[in-house]
Amino acid sequence: MTSIDSANLFEHPDRNLAMELVRATEAAAIRAVPFIGRGDKNAADGAAVDAMRKFLGTVNFDGVIVIGEGEKDDAPMLFNGERVGNGRGPACDIAVDPIDGTSLTATGRQNAISVIAVSDRGTMLDASSVFYMDKIVTGSAGHGVVSLDQPIGDNIRELAKALGKSVGDLSIAVLDRPRHEGLIDEIRSAGAGTRLLLDGDVAGGINAARYESRIDMCVGIGGSPEGITTACALKALGGFMQGRLAPGSDVERTNALAAGLDVNKLLEIDDLVSGNNTFFVATGVTDGGLVDGVRRKGPMIRTESIVLRSHSGTVRRVVAEHLASKWL
Repeated sequence: MTSIDSANLFEHPDRNLAMELVRATEAAAIRAVPFIGRGDKNAADGAAVDAMRKFLGTVNFDGVIVIGEGEKDDAPMLFNGERVGNGRGPACDIAVDPIDGTSLTATGRQNAISVIAVSDRGTMLDASSVFYMDKIVTGSAGHGVVSLDQPIGDNIRELAKALGKSVGDLSIAVLDRPRHEGLIDEIRSAGAGTRLLLDGDVAGGINAARYESRIDMCVGIGGSPEGITTACALKALGGFMQGRLAPGSDVERTNALAAGLDVNKLLEIDDLVSGNNTFFVATGVTDGGLVDGVRRKGPMIRTESIVLRSHSGTVRRVVAEHLASKWL
C-alpha cells in the first residue's frame, strides 16, 4: 500500500457493515442456547431464525436473501428472495444460516455456529435449485496446485509440497456421510489423516483456509448454500476454493437448467461470489475450532464471533458480554 493509499484509508474509512450484522448472529446464537442438547433441532432453528430476522430489520442496508432457509428447511422466514434490513443502506445480496449445525445443537455437540454472509447486489450465485455441491477448500497455498478435476491423492501430494509438509502431516476435513466412504478411503490410502465432520462444513471450509488451523483441506459434497457462504469468507482469507453443483435427481437437474446453471461447470471462487466486497460473520452456538460457543458468566452471557471483510482483508474476533437479564 502506498503512502497515498494509506492516507486515503485513514481519512475516508467506510463503515464496516459486518460489525452491525454481528448483532444478528449473536442474537440467534443466544436464543438457540436453551435448546442445546434437548434433541429438538427444529425448535433450536426456529428460535434462532426469529432472533436473527428481528435484528436484521434494524441494520442499515437493503438486503435481498439469495441463500436463505429456503425449501430445504421449509422456513416461513428468512426465505430466498425476502428483503431484509431497513432499506436505507447499500444494496446487498445476503446468505443466512441462523444455525449451521442444527443437529449438532440438538445433540449438544461442537461446531454449531450462526452465520451471515453479504456481498454487493447481483454478485452472489443463486444455486438454490440444487441442494448439494462438490467442494474443495484450502488456504492460499492451494492456488494453482489443487483442483476438483484432479484425483484426491494428487491434490494431497501437491498441497503437501506447496506447504512444505509431509503427506502424513496433512489433515483433511470431510463430512462423515455414507457418500464419502470411498473418498475417505482414498485420503487415508494417500497417507493423510482425516477430520470427520458430523455437520457444519462452513466452519470446516473456513478452518481449511486459516493459517493457524490444524485442517489443511476440506473436501466432499456438502450443501450448495454453505458453499456460497464459505466463498464469502474465503474472499477475506485469500484462500482457494472450487465447487461443482451435484444434483441428486433428474428434477434438480431440470431445475438447474431452468435457472441457467451448468451442473458440469467447474466453479471458481469468483463464479460463486463475484467482486471483492464481501462480509462474513459467525457467532459460536456451541464450542468449536472456529469460535467458542455461548457461555453464561454469572449475570452475563458471553459470545465469541469472527468477522471477516474482503475489501480490507481483515479478520476480527469479537467477544461480547450481554446482560443475561435482557435475554432470559
